[in-house]
Amino acid sequence: MSKLAAQDKFLDLSDYGRTFGKFLANQLKNTRFTPIHVTLLFGVSGLIAIYYILDESYFLAGFFILLKSGIDAADGELARLKNTPSYTGRYLDSVFDIILNFLFLMTICYVSKTSFWLTILAFIGIQLQGTLYNYYYVILRNKSVGGDTTSKIFEYKSPRALPGETQKSVDILFRIYTIVYGTFDKIIHFLDKDAYKVKTFPNWFMTLVSIYGLGFQLLIIAVMLPSGLINYIIPFFILFTVLIFVLIGIRKSFFKV
Repeated sequence: MSKLAAQDKFLDLSDYGRTFGKFLANQLKNTRFTPIHVTLLFGVSGLIAIYYILDESYFLAGFFILLKSGIDAADGELARLKNTPSYTGRYLDSVFDIILNFLFLMTICYVSKTSFWLTILAFIGIQLQGTLYNYYYVILRNKSVGGDTTSKIFEYKSPRALPGETQKSVDILFRIYTIVYGTFDKIIHFLDKDAYKVKTFPNWFMTLVSIYGLGFQLLIIAVMLPSGLINYIIPFFILFTVLIFVLIGIRKSFFKV
């Protein structure tokens, strides 16, 4: 919430890992660990979670999924503490997220013997959900007085590399980022193309939208796994996608341009 002005801060239900992320970042701020190292670390945590899903050790799988969320919050915090912002880190973080999301669902598909095509549908749904949340959140951040404007509402070209990173690495990761996220961004923008014209979003609305944040999605999976509901995870996220139209309908009805 440091990216928002005080009046625009809201209860982000997907950001429960922030406290742990800040703690971890503070432990690493005087070490040689970089934000990129932390990004790699959350990737490892995600892979361990996948191993435990395959092993049907669902409590441990849930633990490492939640740990992944906590570590995921630490890379940005560490970048702020060390004053080393990086587009490379930002895009790498997002690319790792979508890869892990795909692997989580495919692993669940394999263990639960769910239809492959239903799993693909659930993956598309999860990405659209997260894209809607990010779309509204970035708009709010750009509109917020004194808020963060590093992330753009519309990203059409690779940004100029920041100190400490090469333009080539930024360009390569930007291309990968636009390939894996571009279609989802276009779909959400098509569904609510005028959202960026709204002056601001109320706190309660952003809290509601935050159930589509990646952290909350992973929390749902982490809870359903040890609860004996693995067979319902894929169908749940397919049905959960329908809420996109409800949230967009609320935005269009109550927060008009």
